[in-house]
Amino acid sequence: MSVTDRILSALTTVIRMNDRVEQIAGLMKEQQRRIDDLNGRVIRLETMLELALNRPPAGRSRLMEDD
Repeated sequence: MSVTDRILSALTTVIRMNDRVEQIAGLMKEQQRRIDDLNGRVIRLETMLELALNRPPAGRSRLMEDD
């Protein structure tokens, strides 16, 4: 192989690697968006669970507890 062929081969490899890195970066951004969405959903579920567990039993109100 001549020096020119080696240089062209190296440049081709770098261009391919750059394309792959950009593709992976896009996938990482999409994954981060999904993780953020799931995190928000878990927070909402935790809030609903806490509210449900702290709710007084059916048939009794908090006003009746003071009597």
